[in-house]
Amino acid sequence: MQEIQCDVAVIGAGTAGMTAYRAAKRAGSKTVLIESGPYGTMCARVGCMPSKLLIAAADAAHHARHTAPFGVHVDGPVRVDGAQVMARVRRERDRFVQFVVDDVQGFDEHDKLRGRARFLSDHVLQVDAHTRVTAGHIIVATGSEPVRPKELQALGARLISNEDVFDWQDLPQRVLVIGAGVIGLELGQALARLDVDVSIIARSQSLAGLSDPDVRQAARAIWSKELNLRADVTVLGGDIVDGKARVRLRVNGQEVLEDYDYVLAAAGRTPQLADLGLENTSAQWDEKGRPVYDRATLQLHGTPIYLAGDVNQRAPILHEAADDGRLAALQAVSAGAQPPLTRRAPMAVMFTDPQVAVVGTPFKALPQGAVVGSVNFANQGRARVMLRNQGLLHVYAGADGRFLGAEMVGPDAEHIGHLLAWSLQMELSLEQMLAMPFYHPVLQEGLRTALRQAQSALKGR
Repeated sequence: MQEIQCDVAVIGAGTAGMTAYRAAKRAGSKTVLIESGPYGTMCARVGCMPSKLLIAAADAAHHARHTAPFGVHVDGPVRVDGAQVMARVRRERDRFVQFVVDDVQGFDEHDKLRGRARFLSDHVLQVDAHTRVTAGHIIVATGSEPVRPKELQALGARLISNEDVFDWQDLPQRVLVIGAGVIGLELGQALARLDVDVSIIARSQSLAGLSDPDVRQAARAIWSKELNLRADVTVLGGDIVDGKARVRLRVNGQEVLEDYDYVLAAAGRTPQLADLGLENTSAQWDEKGRPVYDRATLQLHGTPIYLAGDVNQRAPILHEAADDGRLAALQAVSAGAQPPLTRRAPMAVMFTDPQVAVVGTPFKALPQGAVVGSVNFANQGRARVMLRNQGLLHVYAGADGRFLGAEMVGPDAEHIGHLLAWSLQMELSLEQMLAMPFYHPVLQEGLRTALRQAQSALKGR
């Protein structure tokens, strides 16, 4: 049995873990990085990057099929070669993963441990059967894993998650997507545009993380034109019949049976905390069985342990995971003396077509006296020029004129969302935002329209 003493032990070599390791090392701490699975972040292997590769192929197919309104005619039908699509996805995915692997290979070999870590106490970890690590502070950065509906466990390999899609050798014929959040809608629309027969179901009316009812309604109306999108559907069970996944659903009060090649579970992710042995520590637990931690410092109450990245479910986004890793490391090496980081303005982007952006305070959390400014992209000049004229943007401001946040479905929401997040982080008012330059003709003129409307609402009081 090998014995290791260190200042900081990091469990998990994803985005948060790698960032924590680097930060602790820069601070001069003896640091150990422990990983049980393959190197390469979730973003590179099964998340952000491979999904965008699939979406890029889907966008190419969609644009090729919709040139006629411009007077541009492509002879013959568009043909999607699923094997070629997936070959490029895997090839480019592996390239992104290799960049991360190369980074890890550059770490000091004496700092890396391979194996599954388990807590024996607040300060002691057992790594497989070969190493015992005693650390002053421990950062848990084990990430999250997909939730697989227990009602469908009988489907076996036909029940998949996004983590399985990107290893396909070819595209299937028919897929059921469970969940109308980011993963379900991004992958569902992409597969549908690549000639896969897709049905997307959700157990409620929730859609794309939108809380503004008008924006959510606009999004549903747009996507329902091309997608089989069903709300308030209950999954009852499933079996394998003739090699297919037969799923039993309750739709509009009626029980139905539907057959698919695969069922894609995309209704959420859960922290990877099982088998870590946290019950052997001084960690406290809430009524839902989750470890209690300080959101400002990421420290588990009463312990030298920190939760960084997706495992804490605070904001499961790559840049937030990186910030978490740095914050946890700085707290650990300073024994809590380092003040917490100033957090970035919250934002989320969904890469559907049209895209979705949510920035700052969402509609459901607006304070009393807030106003809403709106723009419908149906008649926005640049959007009409590009035949991308659909969507709705709502911006929110406080009674003092300070910009609070926005929810949007529409063209180039990723870019408009960034402008809004930067404005929020700089604590700009509507007046200051409207004083910024708006070129003509650009989609951002639609943002100016919404800001003006919110300003008028304030002045009209």
